Amino acid sequence: MNATFQPFALPDHLGAEGFSCLTLPETGSTNADALAALSRGEDRVFIVADRQTGGRGRHGRPWASPPGNLYMSLALASPCPPAVAPLLGFVAGVSLAEAVLAVAPGLKPVLHLKWPNDLLLSGGKLSGLLLEGTTLPGGRNGVVIGIGVNVAGRPEGVEQTVAVLKDHARGADAAMLFAQLSVRLAANLALFDEGRGFAEVRQRWLAHAMPMGTPIRVKLPAGEQRGTFAGLDEHGQLLMAQDGIITRVLVGDVFPLLAPLSPEEALRHQI
Repeated sequence: MNATFQPFALPDHLGAEGFSCLTLPETGSTNADALAALSRGEDRVFIVADRQTGGRGRHGRPWASPPGNLYMSLALASPCPPAVAPLLGFVAGVSLAEAVLAVAPGLKPVLHLKWPNDLLLSGGKLSGLLLEGTTLPGGRNGVVIGIGVNVAGRPEGVEQTVAVLKDHARGADAAMLFAQLSVRLAANLALFDEGRGFAEVRQRWLAHAMPMGTPIRVKLPAGEQRGTFAGLDEHGQLLMAQDGIITRVLVGDVFPLLAPLSPEEALRHQI
């Protein structure tokens, strides 16, 4: 066991709400562990690890997992009807943005959610989110919300520019962020209310999103398109403006066409 490993603590009041937490110094994938917990009949279980050896992102991409970062998954049994389960990604995004700002409020001007599942800091990728579903006994659905945050380490071999929280908030650490994130996930899941509260979640997501009109490049299954960010519709689809016409995007990868801040510019937002 890593001698420096300190178990992550779940705030006491979440236990009364039915949440529990398993902390590990190392695992293959917290999402895989959470799916296994669901198969055992468990619910509302946070799995948190100091290091992953087989982390993964969207479309099966590997997720680099150096020590010191936050690797967390939340196992949820029947959290909402399957048709609205993809909207839980926005619940997770809002919760993560709120948690980072609770740890480092001075970052608000340079912290932005990017559709559908990333959190950007000074234009670099700070965090990724991964939803995975499974079928439980009796035909019920299970959902795992996986979150990885670059708190202290900079992953290698990543194509896009990345950001590290400690470069901007030197006192932050993974345990501190997890404590805030767990509270906000619990609160926003209650707000979501199995999908009935998505309108409010959507407004909160837009409040943390990249500015309207940001130039974007979108990789779609049929090719690539360019336009500007125009918001999020009531079903969670990306709105992209192209020559005055609004296009709705259900599946794709978004890349802002703005250069990340230089180290000198980023220092202005360091706390």
